[in-house]
Amino acid sequence: MTTKRIPVVERVLSANDQMAALNRARLDAAGVYAVNFIASPGAGKTSLVEQTVRGLSGRFRIAVIDGDIATSLDAERAEAAGAVSLQINTGGDCHLDAVMVQAGLEQLPLNDIDLLIVENVGNLICPANFRLGTHHTALIASIPEGADKPYKYPGTYRGVDALVVNKIDLLPYVPFDMDYFRRGVEALNPGVVTFPLSCRTGEGIAPWLDWVAAQVAGHKAKS
Repeated sequence: MTTKRIPVVERVLSANDQMAALNRARLDAAGVYAVNFIASPGAGKTSLVEQTVRGLSGRFRIAVIDGDIATSLDAERAEAAGAVSLQINTGGDCHLDAVMVQAGLEQLPLNDIDLLIVENVGNLICPANFRLGTHHTALIASIPEGADKPYKYPGTYRGVDALVVNKIDLLPYVPFDMDYFRRGVEALNPGVVTFPLSCRTGEGIAPWLDWVAAQVAGHKAKS
């Protein structure tokens, strides 16, 4: 007897994509530019959130949706940096999805926000499969993770709009073949805009802030 497979995964992703489109429409209507941060645990997502909020809060009104399995620690850090902050605990899920983000948007004063940062759950697999409705996705890699990550997680690296390489202050102390890393990235995502930086020292932060500011300003011009 032939077993018929029900395409449950396809249906789940399709429903998620429909909600993501509604989220995007809602953000556009309010004139909000949104970016999704994805990374493995410890790469520096929250540190980059803090740097971005502190660097741009004088120019833009910023909100942060923080996704984590448990605790509100990251949301508290974002709020301390100067953002309107909202925590979403996934209760075990390894990613945010469009429905969770939709619930978060309901609680935010979107008409008083210019920039929304969504900090996804720390994971290099699941978040890449679920659209949220943000305008761009930024992947935060880090030097201690090693230069092989583009080769091990091609789907994640292929689908991002910007790449941050954090913790470059550790290059003198941690073996990391930058040329090998860049070749892997370029093979998957040719020409992806890349920002080598250190959230700890501040080195390289300015170009990243300029890029985000340009995205916000460009989105406002279209709204």
